[in-house]
Amino acid sequence: QVQLVESGGGLVQAGGSLRLSCAASGRTVTSYATGWFRQAPGKEREFVAAITGGGSTYYTDSVRGRFTISRDNAKNTVYLQMNSLKPEDSAIYYCAADRATEFTASYARRTTYDYWGQGTQVTVSS
Repeated sequence: QVQLVESGGGLVQAGGSLRLSCAASGRTVTSYATGWFRQAPGKEREFVAAITGGGSTYYTDSVRGRFTISRDNAKNTVYLQMNSLKPEDSAIYYCAADRATEFTASYARRTTYDYWGQGTQVTVSS
């Protein structure tokens, strides 16, 4: 089994930065394709960013240029650096992992992912 644990969320003012971490444990997940999603109150969970085992990255339009996804395979950890945060970025952020190095289906679909973390709250004040 694979466990994903997110950390790094918190309260920040608009324009500030946060770095989220997603630490994986259990079966070897060193190079699993991984994504970040977020869910705001009353809204569906939406795709934010993704990274393959080889390091290819993908972003939703609203965060491109502000957020950066990266991974440290030696630490079994994927990061989401979030800069220039806006109030509309406020949500619970979840990391999720596919069971392969490359995505087995669309990286933006929730159903592509086999493993999910419990989420970490990000609140951006105006």
